[in-house]
Amino acid sequence: MASGLRNRLLVLLLGPLFVLGLVNVWVDYRSADSAAVQHDRQLLRYVPLLADSVLAPGVQAGDPPVLLLAPPVEDFLKGRAGLAGYSVNDLEGHLLHGDLWLPGATVATAEPEFHSTEYEGVTYRIVSQRVHTRAGDLIVQLADGSDPRQQWLSTLLRVLLPNGVLMVAAALAVSWAVGRALRPLTELTEAVSKRSPQDLSAIDVEASPAEVRPLVASLNRLFDLVNAQSASQRRFIADAAHQLRTPLAGLQAQVEAWAQVLQTRQRLRLGVSGADTAPASITLNAEQLDKLRQATRRTSQLANQLLALSRADARAMEAQPMQRVDLLALCESLLEAHLDAATARGLDLGLAAQPAHTTGHEWLLRELLGNLVDNAIRYTPRGGSVTIRCGLLVVGDSSLPYLAVEDDGPGIAPAERNRVTERFYRVPGTQGEGSGLGLAIAHEIARVHHSSLELLSGPGQCGLLVRLVLPEQTA
Repeated sequence: MASGLRNRLLVLLLGPLFVLGLVNVWVDYRSADSAAVQHDRQLLRYVPLLADSVLAPGVQAGDPPVLLLAPPVEDFLKGRAGLAGYSVNDLEGHLLHGDLWLPGATVATAEPEFHSTEYEGVTYRIVSQRVHTRAGDLIVQLADGSDPRQQWLSTLLRVLLPNGVLMVAAALAVSWAVGRALRPLTELTEAVSKRSPQDLSAIDVEASPAEVRPLVASLNRLFDLVNAQSASQRRFIADAAHQLRTPLAGLQAQVEAWAQVLQTRQRLRLGVSGADTAPASITLNAEQLDKLRQATRRTSQLANQLLALSRADARAMEAQPMQRVDLLALCESLLEAHLDAATARGLDLGLAAQPAHTTGHEWLLRELLGNLVDNAIRYTPRGGSVTIRCGLLVVGDSSLPYLAVEDDGPGIAPAERNRVTERFYRVPGTQGEGSGLGLAIAHEIARVHHSSLELLSGPGQCGLLVRLVLPEQTA
């Protein structure tokens, strides 16, 4: 991360410098090019004056024409001594007057022609034009070695190397400065990577740069959450071990009693010495078998509830996709599944439901409703009634789907309703078997569906109504 950030900073800092340098070179060149165009126009203005400087043809045939430079042309040549020249040529390009170093030119038309040539290390800008003079049609040329573009090129070559060295030095300096500035971030990265999985202590926020403190604060919050989750798992394992200890101990005691009975029977059958003192009528009675069966059932139920609680963890289910759930069909299937258990306890298990749908995890909602119905059947006295409900509940301007289980049992005191959703908590003095996980599982499933359980009093302030209002309805 630090390496990528360093590269981005270097690009962001040095990139504009290089771009500005290129823009500056381009602007300078455009300025020189514009000045060169003006220079060509000025050079072209001297061509008619040079043509007027031809006063007459030669005295004899083959003599060059009579030439007297016009004052502006003479001033132009003197003002640029060593950097200017002229020539007057016939139509075949033979030199009549002027500088020998200028190349002979032949111009077919009367349009001016510009070109550049180099002489003794100086690049000259030359204009050639065919003109009509007093000595007839001739070709005149003017050369100027002060072309701004040539000066720009020579200046560029002299300045480019120092500027290049300066840019490289600036890049090295910026790279060093960026590395120094990012050192705290690099040290933070190394400190976090070297930590053991058990080290969830907070990082010192004040020791970090101001720009990194929000990241450090977020890391500390993450460490706190992981630490809290780890502590919760440790408590869960401890509580589960404690809850499993009792039914397992009872199961072990019943099995040992059964084994002792079988051992005594075997000794009597083999006539082992001393066996005559044991009663011959020792049998494994129905009460012992019933206790063994109940202990096995409690252990199995507790293991299933622990598994359901683990699978219903809200953090683990957030990534799982939700589906459309038919709440009426769900209630009807739960009614059928628990009807025999309710009948065996002498309870009236009924259904008061309306068509409703929601978006959620069907198997989790089934687990939630199953735990609520099982709790109601378990704690409602014989002759009571349990009702499974679903439908749409009007809340403000919205109609929200809900699930509910209502009974006319002893209910839960308002002071205890905030605690009964805790794991393994049972209201003091509660009769009957239970592990205190049913409502805890339902509470965790409600969190998965972004809702919460409502524990209310039943009709006539008697019994208990547990309701889950779901936040969304799917058509």
